Amino acid sequence: MLRFPGARPLTPDALFPVIISAMSLKERIVGDMTAAMKAKDAARTSTLRMVKAAVQNREIEKGGELSDEEMTKALQSLVKQRRDSVEQYEKAGRAELAEKERAEIAVIEEYLPRAATREEIERAVEEAVAETGATSMKEMGAVMRAAQARLAGRPADGRAVSEIVRARLS
Repeated sequence: MLRFPGARPLTPDALFPVIISAMSLKERIVGDMTAAMKAKDAARTSTLRMVKAAVQNREIEKGGELSDEEMTKALQSLVKQRRDSVEQYEKAGRAELAEKERAEIAVIEEYLPRAATREEIERAVEEAVAETGATSMKEMGAVMRAAQARLAGRPADGRAVSEIVRARLS
């Protein structure tokens, strides 16, 4: 152990927060999957196995490790797929399957940055409309791009953004 005059020795407890923040998203997922297996949490284990498999498939496609940003995009894609499935299951009257998909979404979202709230999306759309000077639906694409740019780094449901832009421009 390194010792510096006047400094406290670094113990494992003191290093724990540093170790956690340095873990990659993939390492967190694998570690949490192991913990879910030990806890015999079948639903969480199943979801995390699916996430790990999706990440490995993306890595094979890329031909290398994914960055945390690429991992986030992959997870957002999985959430979007689950939301589409929930919608389809609800249309078909399969509430139990829709609920299973919602549970998977909740697990996946634990690994994503906090999503933009409806109020934040509305504020971004208002700023985008002011910035672009849009007055009609013909300019929806420009407003969408400007609003998404304002929400950069914060996942926002594209459907919600589109819905708010349509309401604002119509």
